[in-house]
Amino acid sequence: MQIVRTASSVGIQVGPNLLTIPRTLRPSCRSNAKAFTLDTPMPALRIRSVLFSLMALIICLPVVALISAWLEWNAASAQVLRDMLDTVLPDYAITSLLLCMGVALGVTVLGTSTAAAVTLFRFPGQAFFEWALLLPMAIPAYVVAYAYTDFLQFSGPLQNFIRSQTGLEGRVLPEVRSLGGAILVFSLALYPYVYLLARTAFSERAPQLMEAARMLGAPLQRRILEVAIPLARPAVAAGVALALMETLADFGVSSYFGIQTFTAGIYKAWLVMDNRIAAAQLASVLLGTVLLLLQVEKMAQSRMRFASLRSGIASSADAQPTTLTRLSGLTMTTWCALPLILGFVLPVILMLRPLLSSEVEVPWGRFIDWAFNSLRLGAITAVLAVMVSLLLSFSLRRQEDVFTRTATSLIGLGYAVPGAVVVVGLLLPVTWLQLHWPETQLGFWLTATSLGLVWAYLVRFCAVALQSVQSGYARIPKSLDDSSRMLGISGLKLLTQVHAPLLKRSIFAATLLVFVDVMKELPATLVLRPFNTDTLAVMAYQLARDERLSEAALPSLALVCVGLLPVILLSRAMRKKPPTKA
Repeated sequence: MQIVRTASSVGIQVGPNLLTIPRTLRPSCRSNAKAFTLDTPMPALRIRSVLFSLMALIICLPVVALISAWLEWNAASAQVLRDMLDTVLPDYAITSLLLCMGVALGVTVLGTSTAAAVTLFRFPGQAFFEWALLLPMAIPAYVVAYAYTDFLQFSGPLQNFIRSQTGLEGRVLPEVRSLGGAILVFSLALYPYVYLLARTAFSERAPQLMEAARMLGAPLQRRILEVAIPLARPAVAAGVALALMETLADFGVSSYFGIQTFTAGIYKAWLVMDNRIAAAQLASVLLGTVLLLLQVEKMAQSRMRFASLRSGIASSADAQPTTLTRLSGLTMTTWCALPLILGFVLPVILMLRPLLSSEVEVPWGRFIDWAFNSLRLGAITAVLAVMVSLLLSFSLRRQEDVFTRTATSLIGLGYAVPGAVVVVGLLLPVTWLQLHWPETQLGFWLTATSLGLVWAYLVRFCAVALQSVQSGYARIPKSLDDSSRMLGISGLKLLTQVHAPLLKRSIFAATLLVFVDVMKELPATLVLRPFNTDTLAVMAYQLARDERLSEAALPSLALVCVGLLPVILLSRAMRKKPPTKA
């Protein structure tokens, strides 16, 4: 006879049969079941939760410090705010608003139309465009800006060719370094956010409901506008919110194009004006805007609930994408190829062109140093972020209390915080400590070593690892933990011997995503990097800023190659068809 513990009851097992406990014995057995499931005393669990909360607070300290900067409100702070309201703040707000409106329109049109095309219709190249339209995600927006500036500027090859062929003089194309140029660059680089979410929404029920509408006599245009598009509205809103958060967090494009956005203003206030109060206030405004967009994205995601139909029209062979005519199919192929060519193929070709010419000397020696620094920082941050995410997710799975939930929520906000905000939030407490206790040398350790830079990376990208690990834990039944405890496996052994093997894919995905994000991160790296610790992203920006665009092509292409790794994995996952039931 053997006692078997489960999450909800206790049974007595005799051989292969599980006998039911008499009703009169169930209350006492239930009280013992709760004791069986806890392999760690309650005080120890509480201490562990408090420690995890402190760890999360340390990671999120820059954001907390930024908010607490408003507690130092005085006459000088009020005067700084009034001066900004009279001078730069209206320009920052108007420019950021116009930029967001243009990018929202661009990513909505490109992302929604291409997602609807590859999901609802059959045309030449449909299978190729399903995954290829994700490729622009591999190129950072500032790299696209460098490529197009070299090609479209006044002295670039395109305007020189037009002048030589037409005899025109002066500028023949609009200035690419402008608000319109930034909207174009962000739209081409960020539309995959909308495409990915909208395509998932379209594929859930749109073909089935469009077939039902066709059987009721609705024409194709009405089926698209009144059936398919309304189904995808929450997904489109979520994708647009993500794209706008990336737009507001960007520093490379706005600084290179000379656009007066909040991110560029934060750097000017801190580094040029040497005014930490103004930088903190601007960063707070930007943080509030991004958190508002994050809330919009969460609300949109919560509405993305589609029940899958398993009978009737939903399972009918007639519920298939509409096959287009030859002319319509070629038109659809051209439309899907346009963002792919402009957002990925053409920038890569424009960056390869100077490298393949004999006029540019490739700095291979310095490139190896830049690549090593990027790889080192990315690997350290990825390992630390995955370790923190595993410990937090494991603690939340074992004992979900207010401390662990708060810690998880704080870290989850990190990815929405722009790099410029993280930099200001990190330097504020460091500056305060240096002024009051200079003997601590904390400023030296955070700015003269990689410690501060890794700290800033963890603030931003721990959320990426945490989301991946938690999605992996969602697929592990909790009954497996009870079975492991019965066999004497508990505590950290449960994490290392049972959970870790089952989380291999999630851990690998989390490590890869954090690694790639760190290598592409520009704002925090630009300010917090130690001396002689230039990375690929920093050198691409500095070379492009110095008008050495041909030399900036090599580190830019390296970032593109690294960014292709998660895109390839994502496209492979999207192409896997779910198993069908017979």
